[in-house]
Amino acid sequence: MTIPRVLAIAGSDSGGGAGIQADIKTVMALGGYATTAITAITAQNTMGVTDVLVLDPALVVAQIDAVLSDIGADAIKIGMLGSAAVAEAVADRLSRQDARMPIVFDPVMVASSGATLADATTIAAFERLMQLATLVTPNLPELAVLSPDGAEALARRVGTNVLAKGGHGDGTVLIDRLVRADGTNQCWSDARIATRNTHGTGCALASAIAFGLARGDMLEHAIASGRRFVRAAIEQAPDLGRGSGPLGHAAAMRPAIAST
Repeated sequence: MTIPRVLAIAGSDSGGGAGIQADIKTVMALGGYATTAITAITAQNTMGVTDVLVLDPALVVAQIDAVLSDIGADAIKIGMLGSAAVAEAVADRLSRQDARMPIVFDPVMVASSGATLADATTIAAFERLMQLATLVTPNLPELAVLSPDGAEALARRVGTNVLAKGGHGDGTVLIDRLVRADGTNQCWSDARIATRNTHGTGCALASAIAFGLARGDMLEHAIASGRRFVRAAIEQAPDLGRGSGPLGHAAAMRPAIAST
């Protein structure tokens, strides 16, 4: 392997700030090679989502097969799935993958603009994917839906690592907490950045962590470097649009995210 390869399975954001577009920008900015399996097409900008077309599950799986049978991947990132049928089809396909393949699952439910991107049936179908994942990265509202009893209960139930992201919490300090499958905890904290430019932060973080795992980093190192990348991308945001603006992915390159 000469370059870390990350397969992103997610929806398309026409505004370029989140979804597949953010995944590609993040992986490429970090020095990796991004491939994709698009699950849905959204008409979207910084103000919100105006339309969604979910793709046929067979076509989503065909994209995964096409990539893995030729280019291959060193890690997989999963984001917006769009429907329960797509979630189940992706789970079926990935259950046949080598169990050593790192999988980062960002259980996207709501866009930064507030648009709902997963209904109750789709969220219920997340269970199998969480069981297959190396890491699940819910924000606090998503965690409350997936596990009302908290991150520890979720990690025990699905048998994987959970990164509870604190961006939706209160206060001037943002705390992200890793609960490992064995019950141990690790926290990272930083001063909250006062900005409107946070569209796609979850996508960028999950993709950056997947990149770290793809290049062979330990999980905690991949999380730490991914967090640094996202903070740098927020600080370098181009301030576009009238709503929740996109990050400055290209501006937040290597000096901010060197492996630890």
